[in-house]
Amino acid sequence: MKVNRGEIWLVNLDPTIGAEIRKTRPVVVVSSNAIGALPIRLVAPLSEWKDYFVPNSWHVKIVPDSANGLAKTSAVDTLQLRGVDTQRFVQKLGSVSPTVMRAIITAIAAVIEY
Repeated sequence: MKVNRGEIWLVNLDPTIGAEIRKTRPVVVVSSNAIGALPIRLVAPLSEWKDYFVPNSWHVKIVPDSANGLAKTSAVDTLQLRGVDTQRFVQKLGSVSPTVMRAIITAIAAVIEY
């Protein structure tokens, strides 16, 4: 299965522990296509956008469009990055724009204080 950076996929994130995002939900693939020999991708999960996310540097807002395949306005949660095996990937929904991908990378940099 070919999974590329910037794509949005439905991924089965269960099992989880504690406050980790769970269920089968959309994620954005953030790892480089050139990294890794294993079928593992670094992903950032999405959840429904909430207005109280606005001041959070780790949430990136994505508005649904024909390219990303989302049904509702969503938040990329870069605080919940996770490496997942491609066996967890259920269905490709679409992909984010280069502008949104830059915002996601900026948010990841803030989370790790880069």
